[in-house]
Amino acid sequence: MMYGRPIQVFLFCAGLLLSISISFAQLKERPKIGLTLSGGGAKGLAHIGILKAIDSAGLKIDYVTGTSMGSIIGSLYAIGNKGNDIEKIAHATDWNLMFSNQVPLRSFSLEEKSEYDKYALELPFSQGKFALPSGAIESEELWIKLSELYFNVSDIKKFNRFKIPFACIATDITNAEAVVQDSGEIVTAVRASMAIPGVFTSVEDKGIRLVDGGVIRNFPVSDAIAMGANYTIGSNVTQGLLPKEKLNNPLQILLQIAFLKEDQDNRKQVGLTDLYIHHNLNKFTIAGFEKADEIIEAGINKGKDLYPRFKKIADSLNLLYGIQKESSSNNKSIDSVYISGHAVRGLTTITEASFLHSANYKENTKYSIKDLSEMVRRAYATREYQFIHYSLEPLPEGNFGIIFDVDEAEATAAKMGIHYNTFTGISLVANLTSRNLFTPTSKSLITLNIGDNIRAKAEHYQFFGGEKSLVVIPTLQYESFKVNTYSNFKQDGLYRMNYFLGDLKFQWANQRVINSGIGFKFESEGYDPELQSALELKGTNNYSTTYAYLNINTLDRALYPKNGIKLYGEYGYVFGQDPHLTYSSYGRAITSPDTTNINASNYSRITFNTEFYHSLSDRYTLLSQLQAGINFSTGENEFNGFYIGGLNKMYRNQIVFAGLQDATLHAQNVAAAMIGLRAKIWNGVYIIAKSNILVNDFMTNKNITSNPRWVTGSSLTLAYNSIIGPIEFSTMYSKQSNSLQTYVNIGIPF
Repeated sequence: MMYGRPIQVFLFCAGLLLSISISFAQLKERPKIGLTLSGGGAKGLAHIGILKAIDSAGLKIDYVTGTSMGSIIGSLYAIGNKGNDIEKIAHATDWNLMFSNQVPLRSFSLEEKSEYDKYALELPFSQGKFALPSGAIESEELWIKLSELYFNVSDIKKFNRFKIPFACIATDITNAEAVVQDSGEIVTAVRASMAIPGVFTSVEDKGIRLVDGGVIRNFPVSDAIAMGANYTIGSNVTQGLLPKEKLNNPLQILLQIAFLKEDQDNRKQVGLTDLYIHHNLNKFTIAGFEKADEIIEAGINKGKDLYPRFKKIADSLNLLYGIQKESSSNNKSIDSVYISGHAVRGLTTITEASFLHSANYKENTKYSIKDLSEMVRRAYATREYQFIHYSLEPLPEGNFGIIFDVDEAEATAAKMGIHYNTFTGISLVANLTSRNLFTPTSKSLITLNIGDNIRAKAEHYQFFGGEKSLVVIPTLQYESFKVNTYSNFKQDGLYRMNYFLGDLKFQWANQRVINSGIGFKFESEGYDPELQSALELKGTNNYSTTYAYLNINTLDRALYPKNGIKLYGEYGYVFGQDPHLTYSSYGRAITSPDTTNINASNYSRITFNTEFYHSLSDRYTLLSQLQAGINFSTGENEFNGFYIGGLNKMYRNQIVFAGLQDATLHAQNVAAAMIGLRAKIWNGVYIIAKSNILVNDFMTNKNITSNPRWVTGSSLTLAYNSIIGPIEFSTMYSKQSNSLQTYVNIGIPF
């Protein structure tokens, strides 16, 4: 009995091998094996497990066809990558970045980093009006990634010359017919095959406007047969139409109708397979790239189950026709290309010289794939282009020419976001940005904060020099917002703070990482009490500052960065003070000279803030921060001091501090240090723990503000990175205040 099952398995396998051998033996020449990979978004990553099993079994594939995600996986296999190679690529790819309109923050200049990904809605000004966004994703980073992946076959324009002949399917949007993509630019062909209507922008190729091939033929088995396949293996990750019991709402019914034609073709294609592989991936979604590792693992397990069948097919073919030699290929390993010519297509208002300069393109130069990617990102980071694509054309002398296809972005755009903070209340943040409005090579911005507090800023960036190394930046800013005051960590008053800034700075810039400059600013700061308290201040002070600054930003992303440093340091000299300030107590004037003697002498000041982020793993990021603000002023100065508290940088002269509400403490000099840990719970969901310590008024012999010299605090935050920005709920505690407090921040502030 104990030998019964092994004998049955042996007899089954022997029978299967015999049947396959008889089937193949009817052919005089070795049969051609075709492999078809279906579309299916994130689910298509399961195809990798099938490729790994085919490789392990030693089964040689002669043709590959695919649609959408199947075209990406299939083409990578066709150009010479093994299943293991593609698995490594898949694990290393930031799929959420690939399928978005975002690009890495490090691609942008420092001027752009402060504005990038800040607003939830952006409306380009086109043809005399602000237009709603199309909702379709261009994904510059996806084009760049595909260009890197197919760099080795840049000179091959006919896909039957790949190591394994390949074709993918797109759909002609004008007549709803399937278009077989078997020649041209492989990057364009694959991008067209996955251009899901309404999600990704369509692709124009050879004069045809193309969208995702899955609209018509998501499982192109017939195309593998047309290429010459005698035996077809098909891997399908789609689930087909929903059963009637799951059609519970109008949207599901509309989607069912939309997929009727594709499902009819799918049934036909399934019938053409000799070995049909269906993946049960119902618990995953086509957009579920956050579960990419799980999907790949599910595909690997499926491949393990199918390995015996692949092995039997390979053994049968080798038995009948001998061991197949590795196919010769025109593919070769290319580390770099020498580019001796160029063309730029699509420019309308921007000159070719300006585009090439922004890309830092140099003729008759050797470029690696990383160099080319960097060149495209450099130009794209100016935000003057909607997209930049390139292709390489082999030249007779063995060099290459590069062709840039570009689409200029609209010069003017309106941007909006919603923000709520425990300190500032709720507001609408609106921005109008226009490039080259007043002068060439310039950018002008107006930003408004409309809500419980009013804030406005107008900026103009004028770029000079060949590498835009000099930037002149005039700025006007006005703020009027309410500030609570505290005594012994208890709220005891409420002020309306009014602030005006006129600033002019000259900045020298390394485009992306570091810039420095000098400037002059005039500031007017005023207080107006709205609640009576034991000590009330009312009045204004005007003063001027000359300053020098250093700005560094190497963060990998604007929100919840995992790696990098952000640093801002400034040294200034304050002069020309003109204070007009009165004191009162519960509405009654105080005339004591000791109280009303306001220091108006000139003084120097230093401000410093640096943030460090270091990824410990995919889930954990170490955070740290150092802050300092020092006014080298003799005597007491109510103006231009530093406000301590809050978890988000909201206003000038703020020292953020976990454990205290905004402006709980006020000091003329302060230094603070923070360490924290951020844990990713799910995709976009985090828990953030922070602990910090500060010392204030350490430059004086006495504690002029009656604050505790040392203060400690901590916070615990639940955060979600939403479409409108961060949504953060925090609890905080400070030993000195001896109270547990809450803090809420939603969206990105002014």
